[in-house]
Amino acid sequence: MNNPQVVEVLIERGIIQTNQADDIMQEVNNTGLSVVDVLANMEILTPDQFYHAIAQFLDTSYVDLKGFEVPPEFLRLLPAGLAKLHGALPVGIEDNAIVVALVDPLNLQTIEDLRFATGREIRPVVAAVSQIEEAIQKYYGADVSNMDDVLAQLNSTGVEFGVGEEAKNEADVAAEANAAPIIRYVDLVLQQAILARASDIHFEPFETEFKIRYRVDGALYEMAPPPSHLALPVISRVKVMSNLNIAERRLPQDGRIQKHIGGKQVDLRVSTLPTQHGESVVLRVLDRSTVNLELESLGMPNNILEYIKRTIEKPNGIFIVTGPTGAGKTTTLYSCLRRINTIDAKLLTAEDPVEYEIEGIMQVPIHEAIGLTFARVLRAFLRQDPDRIMIGEMRDLETAQIAIQASLTGHLVLSTLHTNDAPGAVTRLLDMGTEPFLLSATLEAVLAQRLLRKICLSCRSQYEPSDSVLMQLGLSAHDIGDKDFYYGRGCDLCNKTGYKGRKGIYELLDISDPLREMINHRAPTVTLKQKAIELGMVTLREDGLRNIYDGETTIEEVLKYT
Repeated sequence: MNNPQVVEVLIERGIIQTNQADDIMQEVNNTGLSVVDVLANMEILTPDQFYHAIAQFLDTSYVDLKGFEVPPEFLRLLPAGLAKLHGALPVGIEDNAIVVALVDPLNLQTIEDLRFATGREIRPVVAAVSQIEEAIQKYYGADVSNMDDVLAQLNSTGVEFGVGEEAKNEADVAAEANAAPIIRYVDLVLQQAILARASDIHFEPFETEFKIRYRVDGALYEMAPPPSHLALPVISRVKVMSNLNIAERRLPQDGRIQKHIGGKQVDLRVSTLPTQHGESVVLRVLDRSTVNLELESLGMPNNILEYIKRTIEKPNGIFIVTGPTGAGKTTTLYSCLRRINTIDAKLLTAEDPVEYEIEGIMQVPIHEAIGLTFARVLRAFLRQDPDRIMIGEMRDLETAQIAIQASLTGHLVLSTLHTNDAPGAVTRLLDMGTEPFLLSATLEAVLAQRLLRKICLSCRSQYEPSDSVLMQLGLSAHDIGDKDFYYGRGCDLCNKTGYKGRKGIYELLDISDPLREMINHRAPTVTLKQKAIELGMVTLREDGLRNIYDGETTIEEVLKYT
């Protein structure tokens, strides 16, 4: 269940006080335990009392599933895909309504989705989360619905979804989007994507086909394409789930879906784009359980890690993380914020959009359409008495100037930029129009980073690279000596790709006095880079080579990203 929501319920019921809520949430964030476990550890409520309180709040009953056997006729009411996707266990029938024990009974959208999918009323009851998940595994473990079954089901309904699109009115489109087979199909697509650790899900309609692709570890993979006539109902279903206007197909829209998938809460950020053959929809998966926002877990070399820890503890200055889209810049900045998020410091962030909510930090989403730009939010920030500020991105001169102003008036500013390397960030800021003497006085450090795919450990094999490949890296056989090189052969565990997971490579530009002098004289990027290397900067390529020699990644990955 959503932890802040649960705490609000307990305050409303008078079970805990508002001042206790902060302690409970802090303990939840520090330990990673659920609110139920934290309340039990703090001896405020036993798990039994907790679930009874939630049941009373929802005006429903509490069911103890210990030793409870679910009859087969109940199980047939809810297919395995639905039960697993929504964390739902059918435990009875009352007045033709299905009585369902839910992992998250506070999520009204889940109840609505189940009602549409089954065509029957749903009566939620409360049970221990661990008991529900155990029972779902026990009864539905082997029965995993696959894409072929769902597509066959779509065809066997006798209804031709998505045919004659132009003539359809809003009511027809909504009816198709909420039809049980379409709900099952979209739910299964999302479930498969989450299980495959996808970071993005793409729904792409073309003239004669409808493609669905997942991005895993930075690379796109296509799944078995559904029939092209399903494009409209499937995309409409995604829009219904994210509370978007299904009748508006001419303008881009943004929304959000919160889903309980595979026993965990997953946020999906939805973006639609009108194209020639319908709407293209991309879902960004924000799975909090897979993101470890600890600086130590990012795999930085020790010297860079220690330098960043010192830099973000400074009272003022600007720290910039740079790299292309998808290089992990936001994760690095969030990890920095988590580290300096203490009770004695006020932290404010301006983001477009807010990706992960962090307890204790005031996060403001940018809204360009109504004039809520980075510059405008930043100006307001300075009147909010902050200690540290994070700006999602320095996009223009105005934002850069206010960031410099904030730094000069005693604030630490963290931000990102899109440049190829660390020295390039300095030149980019000067090109925007910032004054060199102000930039050299406030900039503390620039960290450039990339994410490379890691070799799958279960199929990692040694090999001898050819001279031509070594030449691309700028190395000779003499340079590598007796070093070993590895690649992934491809196995079931890594989906035959040879890669599993990603790790960062880093280039840290420490703005020391010699570099400040060069910034004042508007030195070009090449000169800054040469001087930084003289002063000990390790380039992205060199850090990539370190990872190749450690057997973490392949030569191809390093050549692709550096």
